[in-house]
Amino acid sequence: MIKRKKSMAGAALAMLLMAAGCSSNADTTAGDEGEKKQDSYVVGVTQIVEHPSLDEAYKGFQAALKDKGLEVEYDVQIAQGDMNNNQTIAQNFVGDGVDLIFANSTPSALGALNATKDIPIVFTSVTDPIGAGLVKSFEEPGANITGTTDTHPDAIPNTIKFIDKYEEGTKIGMIFNSGEQNSVAQIDMVKEAVKGTDLKVVEAPVSTSAEVKQAAESLIGNADVIYIITDNTVVSALESVVKVASDEDMPLYVGELDSVKRGGFAAYGFNYYDIGYQTGEMAASILTGDKKPSDIPVQYPDKLKLLINKKASEDMGVKLLPEWDKEAEYAE
Repeated sequence: MIKRKKSMAGAALAMLLMAAGCSSNADTTAGDEGEKKQDSYVVGVTQIVEHPSLDEAYKGFQAALKDKGLEVEYDVQIAQGDMNNNQTIAQNFVGDGVDLIFANSTPSALGALNATKDIPIVFTSVTDPIGAGLVKSFEEPGANITGTTDTHPDAIPNTIKFIDKYEEGTKIGMIFNSGEQNSVAQIDMVKEAVKGTDLKVVEAPVSTSAEVKQAAESLIGNADVIYIITDNTVVSALESVVKVASDEDMPLYVGELDSVKRGGFAAYGFNYYDIGYQTGEMAASILTGDKKPSDIPVQYPDKLKLLINKKASEDMGVKLLPEWDKEAEYAE
């Protein structure tokens, strides 16, 4: 079942839309040189599931458009992890004639691109936009699509180096949705990063969030640490992994900072709010006509940092080392 929410940026926008006869696209007004500029815009927001990282990205996206002074109506639809819902959402946006689609995840972006080659699409929370077939290259993304990736080039290599240096065990348990292309791409990155070390990857694939707890339990005795990448299916059920890791004294490494705050031990990551904001800035330039999606290269996150959860370290039997203070920030 599709979860649909609508939000509007201000009562003035509602009045404008009513005056325009409730059309899905806002009216335009003549500028000083006779050009027509829209007073307001309708943005369709498609998101595969609800979890804190994706929700933060959406907040950042909204903030950027607000900071640019744009009046925007948001039609927010959540696919609840269902690929059929995901495609229907995109098709509905095309039928409604929205001004732009904000696709928050790899499946959401794929659904949008399959539905339209005309409406501009900006994406975020996408791990491998080239491998997923969303863009031709970072520099030349495509006619109607661009966005930000949620994979910093150093995030996975830094995590593996940290595990290799500080963990006594060699087996890394990884729970992931084998049906998510972005997750498979990250697993491949991890396998590449462990080359030349004694570390080994133990895979525990799932297809739904309901399977995550059982997958975590399957790692007991088969893995020394757990590493959860930015997999939407698993992150949406992260608490079940946190419990297993805490009960079994298995350090839980995660792929983004929000998951550290939810109980993961450590992550090299960034704030999803920030990449959402970056994407919102792209959207603003597209909506105002200053740029086309094809003019805007795909962007990496600007910032990367190590965040460690002190409480989680205690729960998972990890002794905090003074040398980490030089690099890490700490969450309670």
